[in-house]
Amino acid sequence: MLSIKDYQQDFVTYLENGVTGKDPRNLYEPVTYILSLGGKRLRPVLTLMTTDIFNGNYKEALNAALSVEVFHNFSLVHDDIMDDAPLRRGKQTVHEKWDVNTGILSGDAMLIMAYQLFENYEPKTFRALAKLFSKTALEVCEGQQYDIDFETRNDVTIDEYLKMIEYKTAVLVGAAMKMGAIVAGASEEDQKRIYQFGNNLGIAFQLQDDYLDAFGNPETFGKQVGGDIIENKKTYLYLKALEFLNERDKLNLERLFASNPEDNTVKIETAKQYFVLSGSAQATKQAIEDYTNRAFKILDSLNISNGNKELLKSFGTNLMNRTV
Repeated sequence: MLSIKDYQQDFVTYLENGVTGKDPRNLYEPVTYILSLGGKRLRPVLTLMTTDIFNGNYKEALNAALSVEVFHNFSLVHDDIMDDAPLRRGKQTVHEKWDVNTGILSGDAMLIMAYQLFENYEPKTFRALAKLFSKTALEVCEGQQYDIDFETRNDVTIDEYLKMIEYKTAVLVGAAMKMGAIVAGASEEDQKRIYQFGNNLGIAFQLQDDYLDAFGNPETFGKQVGGDIIENKKTYLYLKALEFLNERDKLNLERLFASNPEDNTVKIETAKQYFVLSGSAQATKQAIEDYTNRAFKILDSLNISNGNKELLKSFGTNLMNRTV
């Protein structure tokens, strides 16, 4: 087994060699650009690590890992267009650096490139990877639509929100791990279990992201703290606060999340006070721990060494306690 850093380095090297500029430049330069912006590389690392855990050669999973990363970044390019976002990882978004039409077309090309990478596998593995990919890609689109729908709804439930983040975020984490298991030739039962492990970890990851958006350290979080509050997003923190608050405070919070002041400093601090005083902040931290523990329970039934189980547990614990 390698360290996370070593998996990341091997993957980045493979990415840089595998995604090179070609003509027409205005189609492929945005692809190279978005993939070069970095990020955690969480999903491809999980693909490589899972292949290793099931006693496969992780280098054989590099194409599957790259497919996951290309697809993830394709979704970011299109999400940024829909959100009219100016920045991604501190740099101009593709549609801002070029234009909206280029962003749409380059994103489309990335989706096709992600599928093409499976052609490097023999037919049985290709079919399994492509089937999983198609299911996951459609679920990510469904999650994005739920997210868009929630912007204009005032009756979003906790269960609906959890389903949205599962589809928009968690299924791709689960798929990344299952792809590693497929490449390694793991049993179908182990493939199913490692997917469930990744899915639960993915939900915990997104809930942690929600929490850090409000309570993270601006110097380490990597993006604007309070962004979800500014955008009036109905996160787990917000929905739990509505559940716990009395009618007067609930109404005040709803009004706060319907406002768009020029200076958001007071809005952010007021929302955070409601999250803390209502118990929502603590409930969110508990939910993160609960979903992480759900993932850990699945480890007991996996046919892998105890050492590898501890490795996955350590990885999950680090995600739960991350500050970035």
